Amino acid sequence: MNNLHVKTGDTAVVLSGKEKGKRGKVLSVNPKKGMVVIEGVNMIKCHTKPRRQGETGGIIEREGALRACKVMRVCPKCDKPTRVAHKITENGTKLTVCKHCGETL
Repeated sequence: MNNLHVKTGDTAVVLSGKEKGKRGKVLSVNPKKGMVVIEGVNMIKCHTKPRRQGETGGIIEREGALRACKVMRVCPKCDKPTRVAHKITENGTKLTVCKHCGETL
């Protein structure tokens, strides 16, 4: 299994591509494929067909997946995109720390 530097619920910013500079909350993470879905970023249109009687079909906009290497976590304290550092406490727990301000994420 691959470990990713972003988790569900984090705020992330897009580093490259047509969505560069946009930020949003991470909705889902797929470590096997190395993909993330960010709220309001990489909007795609899905053509849906009505499956049941009374249900309407049409074109629905939703978020598409991005490569995890193209996004960076945002520190909630200093509000800057930051690489994740790991710090081990005295009791042996592992914490993620901001490289800029030293705040735990």
